[in-house]
Amino acid sequence: MNKKLVVKPSGIGGQAVLEGVMMKNRDRYAVAVRKSDGEIEVEKGYCQSLRDKYLVCDLPIIRGVVTFVESLVLGMKSLTDSSKYYEDEEEENKQKQMDDATKERHEKIETTFTVILSIVLAVGIFMVLPFFISELLKNVIKSAKVLAVIEGIIRIILFIGYVFAISFVEDIKRVFMYHGAEHKTINCVEHMLPLTVENVRKQSREHKRCGTSFIFIVLFISIIFFIFIRVDNMWLKVLYRIVLVPVIAGVSYEFIRLAGKSENALVNILSKPGMMLQKLTTKEPDDSMIEVAIASVEAVFDWKKFQEDSK
Repeated sequence: MNKKLVVKPSGIGGQAVLEGVMMKNRDRYAVAVRKSDGEIEVEKGYCQSLRDKYLVCDLPIIRGVVTFVESLVLGMKSLTDSSKYYEDEEEENKQKQMDDATKERHEKIETTFTVILSIVLAVGIFMVLPFFISELLKNVIKSAKVLAVIEGIIRIILFIGYVFAISFVEDIKRVFMYHGAEHKTINCVEHMLPLTVENVRKQSREHKRCGTSFIFIVLFISIIFFIFIRVDNMWLKVLYRIVLVPVIAGVSYEFIRLAGKSENALVNILSKPGMMLQKLTTKEPDDSMIEVAIASVEAVFDWKKFQEDSK
C-alpha cells in the first residue's frame, strides 16, 4: 500500500515581484530580490490586518473583501520595493535627495493611486466590457439567463487572452518564473520536506490558494450572480456589476480559503480550472530563482519548527 502524502497548510502567501519574491506569514512579510550583482537582498516588514483590529472585518464575506484590498496594497508596495534595485541613475539620485518622511509619503500616494487605477481598469475590462459585448446579442438571444452565461464566457476568454498575451513579454516571463518558484517553495514546506533547492525543484507549480485561481473563481461566481439578479434598465445592470464586485470577491475568497484546507473531491474538481490556468501564470524557475524564494520564506517563517510540530 502506498504511503499517503502528507500535506499541511502553512498559511504562507506571496507573490512574484521584479526579480524576486514576496512572502507573507501572518503580520510579517519579506521581499527577497536578486540584485544585478547576483546577491540576494531581503527586506522585512510588518502589515497588521484590519481583520486583527476590528471584529466586523473578520466576518465571512467581509474578510474576503478586506484581504483582497490588503493583498493589492501589499503587492503594489512589494513591486515598488523590488523595482528600486533596478532604477536608473537619475531616478536613484532623486530618491537619495528625499528624506525618509517624504519618501514614505511619496510611496503611499503612488501605491494608493496604482491600486485604485488597477481596480478601475480590472472592473472596466473584465466586468463591464463583457456586459456591453453580450448586449450586442440581445436581439438574437432572448433569454436573459443565456446572455448572462455568454457574458461570463466572454469575461473568462478576455482574462485568459490577456494572460496569454502578456506571457510573451520578456519581463513578464521572468515574473511568471518567480511565481513558479513561489508556489514550489510553499508546496515544499507544506509537503513536509526540507527547504532545499533540490526538493523545491521537484514540487508542482500550482497551488490552490493562488491569486490566479481566486480571479478565475471570481469570474465563475459572477456568472451565477448575474443569472439570478435581474433588472431591466441597462445602466442599472452596469451599476450592479460594479457594486457587486466586493460581494463576489468575498464569496470567492471563502471558496479559496476552503480549498486551501480541504482535500474534498468536489472542492478539488471545482479548483481544477483555476489550477490549470496557473500553467499560464507560472513558469519553471531556475535554481537561482528558487534560492530567492527560499530566502523570502525563511525571513518570515520557521519551516523547521513547523515541520517538527506537525509530526
